[in-house]
Amino acid sequence: MEFGTRQVTLGGLERAHLQQRMAEAGVQLNDYAKVLLAHEIFERIAPVRTLNLVSRTVQQLGLDAGATLPEIFECAISSGLGLCPAITGPYLRLEFLDQAASRDSALSAGKKPDDSLTIASAALGDQDFPRGFYLRVVEGAVWLRGYRCDDTHGFALADTFVFQDR
Repeated sequence: MEFGTRQVTLGGLERAHLQQRMAEAGVQLNDYAKVLLAHEIFERIAPVRTLNLVSRTVQQLGLDAGATLPEIFECAISSGLGLCPAITGPYLRLEFLDQAASRDSALSAGKKPDDSLTIASAALGDQDFPRGFYLRVVEGAVWLRGYRCDDTHGFALADTFVFQDR
């Protein structure tokens, strides 16, 4: 999956306007994404700012046996990357509508979907709350999806995360 480095503008929209823009763009949401969007962090209008985002696979981070989220985040931070603000997912989805389609069409299989991009961000709740957002395209439908996992879940070498490039 080619993501490269992208500049993305975050903030400036109230929740209803952000959701309206996604609906107008045809962005599909799963139930976990809806729960995340209902979080209080989206009640406030975040100040507008531009971030440089970069993608890295688990293997590109130097983790040659797969890794858990804490291991992935620690490795990325120690290499100079940063976690994204929790609000990044919807804004990136709106700016990256031309994402390549996934090779697999299963929307939920208990593993990270092929060709998806997981936003590396701090959790907004406990392990019963969705952990964060990921982006994918399935059969022409553009998705912003939420996911759940605990700190012991292992990610594969090819799993791709989006970080802030500092």
